[in-house]
Amino acid sequence: MLTVDIHTHILPRELPRWADRFGYGGFVELAHDRPGCARMMIDGRSFREVGENCWSAARRVEECDAAGVRVQVLSTVPVMFSYWSRPEHGHEVARFLNDDIAETVRKHRKRFVGLGTLPLQAPDLAVRELDRCVRELGLRGVQIGSHVNDWNLNAEALFPVFRRAAELGAAVFVHPWDMLGQKELQQYWMQWLVGMPAETTRAIVSLIFGGVLEKLPGLRVAFAHGGGSFPATIGRIEQGFRCRPDLCAIDNAVNPRDYLRRITVDALVHDPLALQLLLDQMGSDRVALGTDYPFPLGEERPGALIRSLRLPRPVEEDLFFRTACTWLGVAPEQFE
Repeated sequence: MLTVDIHTHILPRELPRWADRFGYGGFVELAHDRPGCARMMIDGRSFREVGENCWSAARRVEECDAAGVRVQVLSTVPVMFSYWSRPEHGHEVARFLNDDIAETVRKHRKRFVGLGTLPLQAPDLAVRELDRCVRELGLRGVQIGSHVNDWNLNAEALFPVFRRAAELGAAVFVHPWDMLGQKELQQYWMQWLVGMPAETTRAIVSLIFGGVLEKLPGLRVAFAHGGGSFPATIGRIEQGFRCRPDLCAIDNAVNPRDYLRRITVDALVHDPLALQLLLDQMGSDRVALGTDYPFPLGEERPGALIRSLRLPRPVEEDLFFRTACTWLGVAPEQFE
């Protein structure tokens, strides 16, 4: 069966020394201190260790073959978004990353699909880069963060970016980053375990209550990590919408539950009951395989959770490739 993984991350093997070039810090550098391994460094501090599979297309193909994954959808590591940087510098970073992903896809068209990144702190530049990603680089869409500095995703300034994505038919993948309450979540890896699900829900609720999805019904948006805590808390969110419309329904009068069938999520929930909940609430045509490759909080054996439910063949086909292809706007046959 064709298998498409919509949630994987990639970096260039080498990164420019942007801090030296721009005159201020905060940017990621890669320190290759031993074979097959590098450290992501920010202002001299280690952020994360990554292996060769984070930048080597050949290694990724080998590991995909071993895991039975035909196609990976490539997006940058969210720490690279750099929304906090000056607009022109964020644009330069985005262009560099997007060029690298596009080149990887060009060399392996049957194995990879690319998503770009945008300097969303400057929506005019983001629209320009979105056009370049789709029209010049041949990327299928973009990955964006769950918020942009002080803006939630319903911010009026960001609407032109979403509108242009809808016009271009560009897929949008929303990934949590810069987690809310992170100063209070330093222990026990809680930024990733608690903060990320909350961040994703923040993004979904902002797009729903802000009316972005209602105004742009053709916008194809997918959310990482099974939609975070949104599917499990939709009852509470709906009750808030009903009992306090004066607070919740001020920009969109449509029940938030209706959007369960209008968004897409990956299947990265690590629990069979949680995955069954997604299928019951959203339908298999709204859930797609996603592994967070190559990071440890992802799914070590791609598709193992899906297979554990022993689903009917048509449902498995949705989860393994049909939902992904619909969201990306591509035909499955292009990967044959």
